[in-house]
Amino acid sequence: MQAQSAHKLSVHILIAMGLAIVAGAVLKGVVAPDSVFAINVIDGAFNAIGQIFIRSLQLLVIPLVFVSLVCGTSSLTDIAQLGRIGGKALGLYMLTTAAAITLAIVFALLFSPGKGVALEAGDFDVKASPSMWDVLINIMPKNPIEAMAEGNMLQVILFSVLLGIAISQSGNAGKRLNEFFEDWNTVILKLVHILVMLAPYGVFCLLTRVVYQLGLDAIAPLAKYFGTVLFALLIQLLVIYPALVTVLARANPVPFLSKMKGAWIFAFSTASSNATLPITLSTVREKLGVSNRIASFSVPLGATINMDGTAIMQGVATVFIAQVYGIDLTMTQILTVIATATLASIGTAGVPGVGLIMLTLVLQQVGLPIEGIAMIIGIDRLLDMSRTAVNITGDAAVACIVANSENEFDRETFNDPKAGED
Repeated sequence: MQAQSAHKLSVHILIAMGLAIVAGAVLKGVVAPDSVFAINVIDGAFNAIGQIFIRSLQLLVIPLVFVSLVCGTSSLTDIAQLGRIGGKALGLYMLTTAAAITLAIVFALLFSPGKGVALEAGDFDVKASPSMWDVLINIMPKNPIEAMAEGNMLQVILFSVLLGIAISQSGNAGKRLNEFFEDWNTVILKLVHILVMLAPYGVFCLLTRVVYQLGLDAIAPLAKYFGTVLFALLIQLLVIYPALVTVLARANPVPFLSKMKGAWIFAFSTASSNATLPITLSTVREKLGVSNRIASFSVPLGATINMDGTAIMQGVATVFIAQVYGIDLTMTQILTVIATATLASIGTAGVPGVGLIMLTLVLQQVGLPIEGIAMIIGIDRLLDMSRTAVNITGDAAVACIVANSENEFDRETFNDPKAGED
């Protein structure tokens, strides 16, 4: 019965998405932006319901990451194992990001989305990116409560890991505290399942408003750019990740993709890896069979630093802007783009508007006009929804690979189509 209920929820969310696209497109054609209906219903009620849905997911992120990471870390008997797990996860995230941006540049050079395009650049406010030293300093929290209140994920992750290590080394006192956190973990996961029931209503309101604001006609002038990014995202999602899971985790990619469908829906509607984190973490642990100690570390880390979807956008956008301005990129510049975007995915983690800040860094490194970003801002929201689904799939794939390498991968759960449905 519970499995049926979970299946019905997924169906209801998909129906809500379809209705939202139709409703948004129809409303765009018949409702004026300054009308009473637009102000009170679309920008009022729809926006409120959508934001409540996102906040219901966001309110779980910090407690879920904190409690889950403490539980996972405190169960480690060998501290060196934590460094090994972290090193593998970090290395794989950088590898997939480099592969993603390389793939994007290849497709962009192949399809030439910027050739023959004449667009006027609007206003774009260039935000300064932090230096690498500032990033390193800011990873260490000076106040863990402040870090949690501000949603600084890297600081929360570090504090959780340190506390978990201390608990694992504290004998009987540590065992009692570990039991306390395990109980909290169970309760928070139940809360995740309760709040997920809001999903169909939240998804409908969010997506209706997005389609109404942007309109499907916003894609027309940038159709080739939009299509190139979307095609590269699909190749990363449906080819690269399944190949990595097959080769490195020695697992069938079909169950992997099938079990990620529910998380994709949330990622697409929220356009935020952090907001989708409770769903991703639950999917990785309960449906894909990754142990808690691996999932609780690699998935939050991935939600913070793994930006494969963003890297794909940067690769295509860089070539697109160069082509619009009639600039031919040299091989040295292309390699610089790949290196800069890969390193920047970690260096700018947790910075608001991270995708555009990373793109600013990339353009600066190869001497392209930063003002070119203004040409693609209009449709970035639609692409952001798609690339978030790619990002969380990368998080899940890396978790499976690391778990397999540590012999903490439950293949029976992974291959069971009904696993985690309750």
